[in-house]
Amino acid sequence: MEMSFRTLPDDQHGILVRRDEGPDVRLPAQPAGPSMPHDLVHAVVETALGIDDGFWGATARGATFQGFERHPGRHRRSGMKVLRRGGDAELRVAWAYRAWSGQPTEGHGVGPALLDAEARARTGPRLDAAAKRWTAVPVGGELVWRWGVDS
Repeated sequence: MEMSFRTLPDDQHGILVRRDEGPDVRLPAQPAGPSMPHDLVHAVVETALGIDDGFWGATARGATFQGFERHPGRHRRSGMKVLRRGGDAELRVAWAYRAWSGQPTEGHGVGPALLDAEARARTGPRLDAAAKRWTAVPVGGELVWRWGVDS
């Protein structure tokens, strides 16, 4: 599966996903976020930690999510059902991003650490590299991420 993260004017981004199973899907313009798109963070962290039952693993297997537009007439599997069965991938990605971006990782409302030092050491440098790649993409350009290949 290949994800094309496209930069758009006004700090927006869009995503085009070409996958082997299920329809190709597109996410229309969304806010890009303070450092990079949230879905790119997912791709980086899920790859670094070997999470294959998270957002992008489910998408690769043909699941679709609200907000994504899909080619009509092809099979659709609810991504939310897949993720509910998948465990804590969303929380692990959020915790990795929190630690990487310098947000508090201890204290009220944060909960227990979901990643050990080794996992943080794997995700931090990869998030650095992805943020650098994203920042270098001009408006109208794209960052291509190949699921299971890029890190």
